[in-house]
Amino acid sequence: MATNHLQEIQQYGQSIWMDNLTRDIIQSGELKNLVENQGISGITSNPAIFEKAIANNAIYDADIEAGVRAQLPTYKIYESLVFADIRNAADILRPVYEASNGLDGYVSIEVPPTIAHDTQATINEARRYFQEIGRENIMIKIPGTGSGLPAVEQVIADGINVNITLLFSVQSYINTAWAYIRGLEKRVAEGKDISKIASVASFFLSRIDSNIDAKIDAKLQRGVDDINLEAKLTAVKGKVAIANAKIAYQEYKKIIESDRWQALAAKGAKVQRLLWASTSTKDPHYSDVMYVDELIGRDTVNTLPPSTIAACADHCDVGDRVETKVKEAYQLIESLKDPDINIDINTVMDELLVEGIDKFVQPFKSLMNSLENKVKLLSPV
Repeated sequence: MATNHLQEIQQYGQSIWMDNLTRDIIQSGELKNLVENQGISGITSNPAIFEKAIANNAIYDADIEAGVRAQLPTYKIYESLVFADIRNAADILRPVYEASNGLDGYVSIEVPPTIAHDTQATINEARRYFQEIGRENIMIKIPGTGSGLPAVEQVIADGINVNITLLFSVQSYINTAWAYIRGLEKRVAEGKDISKIASVASFFLSRIDSNIDAKIDAKLQRGVDDINLEAKLTAVKGKVAIANAKIAYQEYKKIIESDRWQALAAKGAKVQRLLWASTSTKDPHYSDVMYVDELIGRDTVNTLPPSTIAACADHCDVGDRVETKVKEAYQLIESLKDPDINIDINTVMDELLVEGIDKFVQPFKSLMNSLENKVKLLSPV
């Protein structure tokens, strides 16, 4: 039999989760097959995924109609659809959760992206989602904004699993890791168990390269007379996201070696794993699995869309690489400051966070509009 590269990756301490959740894959048995036979050990969702799943799919119509008959507002109908999918996916992944002692087997669901800058609303919704869905093996996704991180700290202290999303800069990851630690410390101070809480820090990749590559291309298109300058610019393309991720992993290692973390680990705390997100390659000139091959390593998760899962199963080149070429990673990021390149990576990361929230807010609003239209169609005259 051909090697299943997805399962091979697990040998290096990395878990593969799928970045896609629809009712179709639950009801068809596809998700169960991916979990039982293909090495998928978790699944994530977001408003954009649910918009595609629900807006033009008749599979949800019967439940929408039931919501209409029950005279539920549109938002509650949305929640009834999504919560049902999350529960069913969590039940399929429950054996993984139990077999891994709570390391894997999670389904992630995001709080409404419209409250990304409201700390208390985020806390309230995270608590409500966790309670109403009623499954141990779910993670509440909270954006890693300035307003989101205090919410992460409180929600972790409440004993709720959290997936911190939309992390781009290394500093945003560091801030996230310490928010997790403070939440655990608060829980310890209250005399509560911390051994059953899990968290991941979702560090986005391809969007970084897309942004920086566009800036490089703009410079090249304006014309470059010096062949050395052209080579210098070209050398950066398609390299920044992976370099940035490798540096973040080095920061992860420093954090788990700290006295504060070691004190929590002694009480049974689980490490907050770095999760590589936005891993579909956008540029066809690059390998379609480069965000997998280059970032395999211990205590990490890679969340892949279905197309990347298929590509990786077919031709991933599996090896422990997250700690290779680390010196070159630092040099590459430093090279962005070169006057000839002149790209401020902090500005890029700030742009990407704003864009990232918008990319979830817009489909969320679109989904609400689509649902409203379906409700009108299905409502009795």
